[in-house]
Amino acid sequence: MSRYRQRQPVGALAGAIACVWSHGADADGHLQRVVPDGCVDLIWMGDRLDVVGPDTAARLVALPPWSRIIGIRARPGAARVLLGDLPATELRDLQVDSLDVWGVSVRDTVDRIGEQPDQAARILEEFACSRLSEYRPDPVLTPAVAALDAPVPPSIPALADALGLSERQLRRRVTAAVGYGPQTLAGVLRFQRATRLGVGPGGLAELACTAGYADQAHLTREFRRLSGLTPRQYFAR
Repeated sequence: MSRYRQRQPVGALAGAIACVWSHGADADGHLQRVVPDGCVDLIWMGDRLDVVGPDTAARLVALPPWSRIIGIRARPGAARVLLGDLPATELRDLQVDSLDVWGVSVRDTVDRIGEQPDQAARILEEFACSRLSEYRPDPVLTPAVAALDAPVPPSIPALADALGLSERQLRRRVTAAVGYGPQTLAGVLRFQRATRLGVGPGGLAELACTAGYADQAHLTREFRRLSGLTPRQYFAR
């Protein structure tokens, strides 16, 4: 069994940080299936602080008995608040030591959490807050992500035109900020929307329609691709 909790970040972080979260295991440990969400996380796990890049497929993470992970999650398109100038593509499908990303500038944060693990969430927020003065979000990303998160997102040419960009510019800027291109991001956001909606009285066919899939078969294919499970298996967990 496991326990997952999340909360909103404090103050000015809300624009770039989606949530602060914790995940703990009981005496039996836990095998957690992590699925793509278009986000980058900074997590304290055991005795190290890791940066987790954007995933393109599901992966399994083993939580030892009585272990607890604390994390802070950047919104899609806001990865650089946790990555600095490193493009998100460099960490796609990777989990690396924060020292390899930030070097000595993150050492104080690592040491503080090591000394006060019960204050890990607060210390992670303080680190993210310290980044805000240097964080320069791409102004195109907020409207681009919002458009791609619609049940019927615009085509890439139409979105590029609406934002005053060429298709190539749009793909490049979304890829650098998110870790993958706009079409992949649209699919990940649609999948996340479906997982939040869940299966209602109308079953999977209704979910497919509401979440923005072409049909139930499309929903099933995408769930298999992004979670490694069928929709029924995913929601039965």
